[in-house]
Amino acid sequence: MANIKVYQDIEVEDPVMIAGWPGMGNVALGAVNYLRRKIETVPFAEIETSQFFAPDAVIVKNGLAKLPQVPQNLFYYSLAPAVIIFESNAQVSGADSIHFLKLILDFAQNFKVRRIYTGAAFPMPISHKEKPAVYGVANRKDLLNVIAKSHIEIMEGGQISGLNGLLLGYAEQRGIEAICLLATMPNYAISFPNPKASKAILSVLTRMLHVRIDMSELDAFSQEMDERMKAIEEKIREMFPTAGKGERAADLDKKEVPKYIMEKIEKLFQEAKGNREKAYDLKEELDRWDLFKFYEDRFLDLFKKDH
Repeated sequence: MANIKVYQDIEVEDPVMIAGWPGMGNVALGAVNYLRRKIETVPFAEIETSQFFAPDAVIVKNGLAKLPQVPQNLFYYSLAPAVIIFESNAQVSGADSIHFLKLILDFAQNFKVRRIYTGAAFPMPISHKEKPAVYGVANRKDLLNVIAKSHIEIMEGGQISGLNGLLLGYAEQRGIEAICLLATMPNYAISFPNPKASKAILSVLTRMLHVRIDMSELDAFSQEMDERMKAIEEKIREMFPTAGKGERAADLDKKEVPKYIMEKIEKLFQEAKGNREKAYDLKEELDRWDLFKFYEDRFLDLFKKDH
């Protein structure tokens, strides 16, 4: 198959596919990578991505500039459970993303994959202390019953950006079942790994696959990140002093900012990465809701590569 290098011919009976790319909080890729390492998987194929990968910066070390390495896009397989895992360490955008997804789906159909699972972060105005909730999205109506039977909420509206979401739409065109599991996380911390959210997705996914894995490594990482999140929320408390009625700034879920506004802000951040004019719209929205100090470091990061 063009652009796919196969190392080993395999036979997996009635497999599902699990796919993951980087995203907010590294939630999806963190879950896929952890699962892949905890079950017996073997790499057997990869997608050659040099034609899809367009670097937007050079790597500088000791005064020398070099192009970054081409991202890896590997397929792994397991016989028990019968799973094919696709793991990528970079997103692809634009028209190339469509061709990229078609390659993955061609590969999935070649192995008669019956269902595809992806994951994503669901950023919300919450504290790190809250247990992540998991939501589900499907590309077929009958799959909503599968989500409901797994005792997770159905995501009623919104959008899932990146290839973790787009894969569902293109899989539907091929008649392949697909489900995306989304875990909530604090929206102020989307630039930090969130192992709690990754674990929440894994807890549901392993239940669906009828497999058990050791989560202790994720638990230890979660404790480490909790300390970092605690420090961030303490800084937020300094930015938003205690209100007269006893409201604490760290109680982020109490800020009177509608959910659709938070979603709009996240969308503007993503758009501003590729379109600097969107940064002005973003700044206006942040000022309108008195949130600029809250997002100041992340906003300024948009301009760092100009220097």
